[in-house]
Amino acid sequence: MSLLDELTRTHHWVAYRHPHQVGSPLLLLDKVSFWYGRDAALLDLSLELQSGEQLAVVGPNGAGKSTLLKIIAGVLRPTQGEVHVYGHAPDRHICIAYVPQRTAVDWNFPVTVKDVVMMGRVGKIGFFRSPSRRDWEKVSQALEIVGIQDLANRSICALSGGQQQRMFLARALAQEAELILMDEPLSGLDSPAQEELLALLPALRQEGVALLFALHDLTLARRHFSKVLLLNRRLIALGMPEEVLQPHYLRRAYGEQLQIIPEQGEWLGLTDTCCES
Repeated sequence: MSLLDELTRTHHWVAYRHPHQVGSPLLLLDKVSFWYGRDAALLDLSLELQSGEQLAVVGPNGAGKSTLLKIIAGVLRPTQGEVHVYGHAPDRHICIAYVPQRTAVDWNFPVTVKDVVMMGRVGKIGFFRSPSRRDWEKVSQALEIVGIQDLANRSICALSGGQQQRMFLARALAQEAELILMDEPLSGLDSPAQEELLALLPALRQEGVALLFALHDLTLARRHFSKVLLLNRRLIALGMPEEVLQPHYLRRAYGEQLQIIPEQGEWLGLTDTCCES
């Protein structure tokens, strides 16, 4: 999928902007289920997210993490249940930014970093209109926040994995998104690149941006997030990391994939994913 395809697919609400309903939570899922044919991807999932909250979504492969983010973004419609963003359906909200998995993007698309970040302004300026000076200022500010202003004129094919994710975060900030959905952004990154990306979370929090961040690493979820959703098609647990990442909940979510190993009063959770598709 090219970046232009991704832009069109996840910005289908550009021409129709819902106002925010006063007093409504940023995000509300009410008994949401989704089926791919006869296979259930999500079952009876309910949750609420307030402005500025940052939520790690964890669970085994096939748990429904990507499906959940696509439903919130309005890319998929739930088979059952309802999704509300500030009181309205999600597919007409310019305040949602969806960052897909890096493997879903064609990185040979001939465009620069600053041009991709400017794509985040499309919902503000409209298609086929030229960016104003203020739009380019927003792009520059976003690049500075994520620390890649020196890469503004670089082709996206020359970026490292961590730089790619920073670029997408900058695009979301230029969009002035209030909710960012990130689908496995740490996948394929080495440990230093992962930590550099996670180090941006306080800056996003300072900007008042809410975040749903799907990942596999339970240690990183516990270390960097104040709230965790443990998912395996159904909601297993939701709350603070020390409440959710407990052996009895983890065994329910991971089953035999997880081994709990005590270590100095705490524990290590080891998953075996070498044979998963």
